[in-house]
Amino acid sequence: MTRARDLGVPLPGRTGEHNALTDVPGVEIGFTTLVEGESVRTGVTAVLPRGREDFAVPCAAGTYALNGNGEMTGTAWLAETGSLTLPVLITSTHAVGACHRGTIDWVVRERPDVAAEWLLPVVAETWDGYLNDSTAPTIHSGHAIAAIDAARTGPVSEGSVGGGTGMTCYGFKGGTGTASRVVSYGDDEYTVGALVQANFGSRRELTVAGEHVGAELGADNPMEEAWAAPAGAGSVIVIVGTDAPLLPGQCTSLARRVPLGLARTGTAGSHFSGDLFLAFSTANPGALTSRFPRTDEAEYESMRFVPWGRLDPFFEAVVQATEEAVLNALFSNEEMTGHRGHRVPALPTGRWR
Repeated sequence: MTRARDLGVPLPGRTGEHNALTDVPGVEIGFTTLVEGESVRTGVTAVLPRGREDFAVPCAAGTYALNGNGEMTGTAWLAETGSLTLPVLITSTHAVGACHRGTIDWVVRERPDVAAEWLLPVVAETWDGYLNDSTAPTIHSGHAIAAIDAARTGPVSEGSVGGGTGMTCYGFKGGTGTASRVVSYGDDEYTVGALVQANFGSRRELTVAGEHVGAELGADNPMEEAWAAPAGAGSVIVIVGTDAPLLPGQCTSLARRVPLGLARTGTAGSHFSGDLFLAFSTANPGALTSRFPRTDEAEYESMRFVPWGRLDPFFEAVVQATEEAVLNALFSNEEMTGHRGHRVPALPTGRWR
């Protein structure tokens, strides 16, 4: 797997060990990848903010929608409480329901005590219908369970894996990408990581490390030549995680910085692109646990957090990690042919060798 930095693309910031969202301690990521015959190019990605052992412990979290032509379930309750519980899944547009059911089934299997209350999983999507027969009932709840079961720490596969299997980006093969940044804060160091499911952008927009290369790479663009959707149509989901202690509203502020990282890769944000982002903090475990009141006795909780005026380095880390995650989704990929013979070329990385 060749990533953008491997080819000398000059990208700012200090990365974590794996340059991935899993550099945030405790985060686990898993995939189910489905490539079968001519028309199955799809899958499921699972992000477990606290891993499988502590999945039921809430994280502070917030979301932001740059453009709402997409779906991310569970966000109304997340906005109400500022907390995220359960694995986060990313998949194909028409597979949201199957993954929602699969997440519930997984919780019932692992923690029936948690499932005995109510579950509002977060499942997000981008549309893979150019390469995949997206209206076929290919993905079922078992694929979602398998992705969660496969979640691990350490290096993360990129490109055409998991929910990113059938995705395109800037007219090239897109999909899954990730990156991380280390932020110094006094005597402490924290990690900010991003994972993207990249399915957006028109070829002419593509920018790599500040260099506008889209026009130069305009040849061999079958999507814009033969596809009815406007150039730039698609979607992008970005999951940001950190171990820095943050309030839910501060997580929302991190999510609002994601578009600045996407913009560095060239996109102006198409009307036909659903651009939905979620950010979470794994600090303050237990502070946001939702409980039914057992007595009339008053209870209080407290949270440690970085002061609002000291957040700029964390915002910068989000922007840098998002940009690099998109580039890794492109650089780590290969050409793919799929449904109805549709073909998408890989980014010609030889330009940077």
